[in-house]
Amino acid sequence: MKLIYTHENKLLVENARNLLQMEGIETVIKNEFSSGAAGDLAPLDTWPELWIVEETQFAKAKTLIDDIEAKANGADWRCNNCQEVNGAAFEVCWSCGNPA
Repeated sequence: MKLIYTHENKLLVENARNLLQMEGIETVIKNEFSSGAAGDLAPLDTWPELWIVEETQFAKAKTLIDDIEAKANGADWRCNNCQEVNGAAFEVCWSCGNPA
């Protein structure tokens, strides 16, 4: 197994896990319930971690996670159909459903 992703927000780790599972990449989450140990452990040691089972899939998994992070950190976009401003993480307009 190899560590592929960690973040303080468990929902982001679970989102990455779902993305990889949809692509057929088996994963395991470690430290899923360790946030209660914060204070006794260093904060970074309590973050949930996403590990891939097959190390041969690491490059594909890393590319998928890098792509989703780039989208989340990218610029907002304006829908060509309804002119609504959408966050970078949205692939379709939240207002009218038109693709980016």
